[in-house]
Amino acid sequence: MSTTLPPSSSSVGSSNTLLNEILSLPVLELVATCANLALLLVFLIVIFSRKVLGNVGSVRYDNKDDIASNGGAVSPRVVDAQTHQVRIGTWFKLSVLSCLYVLLVQLVVLGFDAVALIQGKGNLSVILLPVSQGLSWIVLSFLALNCKAQRLDRFPFLLRVWWSVSFVICLCTLYVDGRGLWDEGYKHLQSHVVANFAATPALAFLCIVAARGATGIEVCGDSDFREPLLAEEESGCVKVTPYSDAGIFSLATLSWLNPILSLGARRPLELKDIPLVARKDRAKTNYKILNSNWERLKAENSSGQPSLAWALLRSFWKEAAWNAIFAGLNTLVSYVGPYMVSYFVDYLSGKQSYPNEGYVLAGIFFVAKLVETFTTRQWYLGVDILGMHVRSALTAMVYRKGLRLSSLAKQSHTSGEIVNYMAVDVQRVGDYSWYLHDMWMLPMQIVLALLILYKNVGIACIATLIATIISIVVTVPVARIQEDYQDKLMAAKDERMRKTSECLRNMRILKLQAWEDRYQIKLEEMRGVEFKWLRKALYSQAFITFIFWSSPIFVSAVTFATCILLGGELTAGGVLSALATFRILQEPLRNFPDLVSTMAQTKVSIDRISCFLLEEELQEDATIVLPHGISNVAVEIKDGIFCWDPSSSSRPTLSGIHMKAEKGMRVAVCGMVGSGKSSFLSCILGEIPKLSGEVRVCGLSAYVSQSAWIQSGNIEENILFGSPMDKAKYKNVLHACSLKKDLELFSHGDQTIIGDRGINLSGGQKQRVQLARALYQDADIYLLDDPFSAVDAHTGSELFREYILTALANKTVIYVTHQVEFLPAADLILVLKEGCIIQAGKYDDLLQAGTDFNALVSAHHEAIEAMEIPSFSSEDSEEHLSLNALVISSKKSICSTNDIDNLAKELQEGSSNSDQKAIKEKKKTKRSRKKQLVQEEERVRGRISMKVYLSYMAAAYKGLLIPLIIMAQTFFQFLQIASNWWMAWANPQTEGDLPKVSPTELLVVYMALAFGSSCFIFVRAILVATFGLAAAQKLFLKMLRSVFHAPMSFFDSTPAGRILNRVSVDQSVVDLDIPFRLGGFASTIIQLIGIVGVMTEVTWQVLLLVIPMGVACLWMQKYYMASSRELVRIVSIQKSPIINLFAESIAGASTIRGFGQEKRFMKRNLYLLDCFARPFFCSLAAIEWLCLRMELLSTFVFAFCMVLLVSFPHGSIDPSMAGLAVTYGLNLNARLSRWILSFCKLENKIISIERIYQYSQIPSEAPAIIEDFRPPPSWPENGTIEIIDLKVRYKENLPVVLHGVSCTFPGGKKIGIVGRTGSGKSTLIQALFRLIEPSDGRILIDNIDILHIGLHDLRSHLSIIPQDPTLFEGTIRGNLDPLDEHSDQHIWEALDKSQLGDIIREKDQKLDTPVLENGDNWSVGQRQLVSLGRALLKQSKILVLDEATASVDTATDNLIQKIIRDEFKDCTVCTIAHRIPTVIDSDLVLVLSDGRVAEFDIPSRLLEDKTSMFLKLVAEYSSRSSGIPAG
Repeated sequence: MSTTLPPSSSSVGSSNTLLNEILSLPVLELVATCANLALLLVFLIVIFSRKVLGNVGSVRYDNKDDIASNGGAVSPRVVDAQTHQVRIGTWFKLSVLSCLYVLLVQLVVLGFDAVALIQGKGNLSVILLPVSQGLSWIVLSFLALNCKAQRLDRFPFLLRVWWSVSFVICLCTLYVDGRGLWDEGYKHLQSHVVANFAATPALAFLCIVAARGATGIEVCGDSDFREPLLAEEESGCVKVTPYSDAGIFSLATLSWLNPILSLGARRPLELKDIPLVARKDRAKTNYKILNSNWERLKAENSSGQPSLAWALLRSFWKEAAWNAIFAGLNTLVSYVGPYMVSYFVDYLSGKQSYPNEGYVLAGIFFVAKLVETFTTRQWYLGVDILGMHVRSALTAMVYRKGLRLSSLAKQSHTSGEIVNYMAVDVQRVGDYSWYLHDMWMLPMQIVLALLILYKNVGIACIATLIATIISIVVTVPVARIQEDYQDKLMAAKDERMRKTSECLRNMRILKLQAWEDRYQIKLEEMRGVEFKWLRKALYSQAFITFIFWSSPIFVSAVTFATCILLGGELTAGGVLSALATFRILQEPLRNFPDLVSTMAQTKVSIDRISCFLLEEELQEDATIVLPHGISNVAVEIKDGIFCWDPSSSSRPTLSGIHMKAEKGMRVAVCGMVGSGKSSFLSCILGEIPKLSGEVRVCGLSAYVSQSAWIQSGNIEENILFGSPMDKAKYKNVLHACSLKKDLELFSHGDQTIIGDRGINLSGGQKQRVQLARALYQDADIYLLDDPFSAVDAHTGSELFREYILTALANKTVIYVTHQVEFLPAADLILVLKEGCIIQAGKYDDLLQAGTDFNALVSAHHEAIEAMEIPSFSSEDSEEHLSLNALVISSKKSICSTNDIDNLAKELQEGSSNSDQKAIKEKKKTKRSRKKQLVQEEERVRGRISMKVYLSYMAAAYKGLLIPLIIMAQTFFQFLQIASNWWMAWANPQTEGDLPKVSPTELLVVYMALAFGSSCFIFVRAILVATFGLAAAQKLFLKMLRSVFHAPMSFFDSTPAGRILNRVSVDQSVVDLDIPFRLGGFASTIIQLIGIVGVMTEVTWQVLLLVIPMGVACLWMQKYYMASSRELVRIVSIQKSPIINLFAESIAGASTIRGFGQEKRFMKRNLYLLDCFARPFFCSLAAIEWLCLRMELLSTFVFAFCMVLLVSFPHGSIDPSMAGLAVTYGLNLNARLSRWILSFCKLENKIISIERIYQYSQIPSEAPAIIEDFRPPPSWPENGTIEIIDLKVRYKENLPVVLHGVSCTFPGGKKIGIVGRTGSGKSTLIQALFRLIEPSDGRILIDNIDILHIGLHDLRSHLSIIPQDPTLFEGTIRGNLDPLDEHSDQHIWEALDKSQLGDIIREKDQKLDTPVLENGDNWSVGQRQLVSLGRALLKQSKILVLDEATASVDTATDNLIQKIIRDEFKDCTVCTIAHRIPTVIDSDLVLVLSDGRVAEFDIPSRLLEDKTSMFLKLVAEYSSRSSGIPAG
């Protein structure tokens, strides 16, 4: 036993010696060794646990295929080489090379140390570090290479942490070795030092790779293996944002965004490059949550008004709470700096409490700043995401409500207002997420500030509290005034948007009537009212800015004065700590009025949305819908009383309605204008409020409205209307709706994009697309509101035969019609008068009964009789007799079916040749791929042109205010630094030292400098507001004038949503945002220069880091802007479809409901919201990505400055000035990120100016007035129209529509213009009014070439009654005489002549009777009579009727024709009509076919010619009137 003691004791001794040797190693070497060994141990544990789990998995799954993937690092994933290709990127190759290079360095050091050990020059502990390092880098190299084997797209988390730790240790060692070399020179140089220097570049690169996370390995799979995540999503984008499953490190550093930004740096981003938002961020998810909470609250508060704010809080409280943690932590660490400043100054003054105190203080400052940087970014991104969720959920709710709104509620919310709820109010509620935490953070910040101040100035902090409260209280009334101005501004904006929307919708009528200048002035006046409130809002904002920059100065002056009065002793450290605290306190104080006004604004917006969401919806029990097949009765109404406005005391719209339609019945509804025909269909649809009775509907219904509602999109999408494509069915539908020929004439066929509200289709085509949409739905009940009024006689007959009698033979059809010839085919005819069914029965029964129905039919027969030509120029023959018989066939009913068939056949043969030619021409154009009429919204790509900035700066006072703004900001910054320097210099450095000046002098100079600086900020704020106002007004007026003078083709090809987006969203940005962004950018640059100036004054060495940091910042900013700019542009473009769908859906809500398609439209809205959220979310994250990197850079610069200050020998620098540098340095990262951020946000906002600038440069139509070519005031005296070789095309790249038309319309004659749908009738009229400029040829009116005179002179001397009767919101007087040119007496005369006088006299307000948006409170027929009234007032020598009587019954048509004959007997009247009786009594008839003159002669001569096309049209109309089978 004793023999074993010596060796045992010697081994213990040797181990103790080794331990002592190890412990005597430098601290950093020990740390490096321990870190490497610890990470090695973690690696081994992970490998072991995965191996065990892999074995368990293999037992459990019995060697299934997925064992390989469970194996993790041990068993690489097996991927089929045929289906996957692997691309190895440069980043991966460099990463592996760096690992191998560091391994080589460590092995060289190990070899060097081992040789030294063998030679006895060292001990075992020397090789400990290279051994641990060598082992680590063998493992690290293996892990890196293994990524290729496993085809990982991201490096393992352990590997990235290991690389980062190695780099941090390397940096620390570098610093220590640098100090050693500085102190000892070459004596300090040894193998470990050289190795560390050599490995630094590689480790720095690996640290960057760790931050990125991506390996650079791409696995390209076969497209068959991909599945789109959204059915509607474009095939190009199937990725979900990496944010959804990013790791902690990736989330903290926002490195999940790197792939998008690197792609954006290489080329401009497109929508398909941007990944989908995660499922939890999608509109549907958030809408469901909010909607369920809102419905629950409504159920709980059935009597009271539920709170939308409470519903929002219940829906999103988790996100808000998570955010609050970051906000709270951020607030706490932001006060660490001000608290520690006094200790730092004391240390520099020579008061050292413990060893290395300076480095510890520098470390605390650095860690606090680091935590502040990370928490700020997470907090800001969090509130942005919260705002995005709130906005998408609320938008979806407002949209859904818009689809369900009752007719009465719709009257109090125009479509413009509903769009505003979405575009403005929802936006404002979403933006409130930024201010959500300020309510509890402000008190917390004040308490923290008071604690720091109590430490520095003692009891005087009570004065600080009082001064702070005074500062806050003073702002409340100012904020209230500001809020009032904001409300007035919003109301004025609503009014302007409403009128703008109406003008854009009806621009065609404004141009035809030459009213655009008047309505432009109206809009300018409305903008004037808005501008008045905008000016008040901006100037009050300037005053608020002054108060807030002054409040910290006021608080600090009161605090210091109180401290001196109480006999307290101020020291430089205490003063600097207090000043730093005041600076932090300045932010919440400055935000307080903003918070108050934002809370008030948000409350207003929430109340507005809440009131809208609580509006009355359509009665769900208005109709009882039974499933198909349950009953044989398709539609039944019992004792129905209905009224559009149940609250009014006026008589019901419909009363005593009894009706039963069995399955398969055809029911016709007829009656005079305003008798309630359309309302009758509405009661079946459940659109009109039911006062009593019961409506039962069995099966699905389809509805075709009187005014065609067409969606933006292509023709196919409009017909399918959400149903899947069935080729055979689709073909049959096109045939039944006579659409085949029309589609052949379109260069893109059924893929032709329809303009806004179907603007590039004729009235007849729009109506037939509507009919096709209804037929394709294969419903059980069809409700058709006068569908044949907009089509010509031939197409009408064909449609009736193919559509109603054939395609809908087994369906229940209820159709409203004015065409008497379609009545015999009905199984039941309902005659309406004043809202009551006065007759019901079959055609013959009703004829025998006499009364109103007889009057309608006889009016029609009178019209047909008028077609009989009294005398023929040639002698009578059998031919003429048969012709005569044919023409009056309706009266005598002797026309045989064979005659009609023969004529129809002849007609088809006659027209087939010209048709074939036209189709061949069109096919040629199809081959040369012509552009669509409606293009995708244009966006500029790449950098924003300097021209845009300069145009904005020069917009106000030629840019003279810009240098004044910069000067005011510079003086402010200089005086602020001077006031702080004065306080630091004049006060004693430590307690007991003597002050340099008297207390009074100290305070007076400080206050003079401080309040002087706030005066300059007031000057700057006033100048910025003045500049912004002038620039915004100039840009608005320029854009408005440009849009109003744009040619009609611009409005045909530009959806109204795009223009509205620019005049609302973009204009708001220019009004309220950009001037302050510009001012903020200038002030941040000057502040940054001030901070760097103060820091370099104390430690010039900081410049060594500041300059490279500035370069790095600019490089990063450039890198970021490449993507950000495109993202913001895409965001602006993605906003338009949402607004467009909103406006479109609200206009066609009754059609959408009629088809039961609310769900599909709701889905479409949610999809568009997600399309908007994709670039929006990336744009938000990109800003935080940039700010994080900027702030980290500035934090390192600040830390470097701190270490320098600590490292200088005591007494070499002035502690007060060092303290001042630190207080300014605390602000460096915030100012730097704010500078870059303000520049980026400014550039993003400037895109609004770019977009407005685009619409200020629209090529204008011809001048309104040409002074040298003004026609005489009495022109045209005769009214002769000469058309010479007229050729017209809609656009340069589109085919010719009119091919060399030549004819003369003699003055004072009645000209009828007829032809098939699409023959060029409406185009000819557009050319006459120069809505389309002829590409060749001339038009002379009374020998004056209309191409040489101004457009206003031309259009104001012509009158038109258009196809679509348009009324503007306002009064009857305003609609008849918007230019205020006529007396009331003249207006009453016009109303009496147009048969509206008695109706208007019955109204309480007479001529001031209100007209709702689109004239919705007047029937279509009444609107047409108002248009006639306009023409009667205008009394022009030339009157054009473009299908003017399509929407009225035959009796009213006859009446209108009689009025026109009497009142316009000396005028040239050009009538386009589908009803042949309307043109049969014309002096001359022009027949157009495929854009060419087919015939032009007096009607009698054309009727004599058996080959005449006009004769065939007459024959068709006659045959339609009598030859349609009765079923």
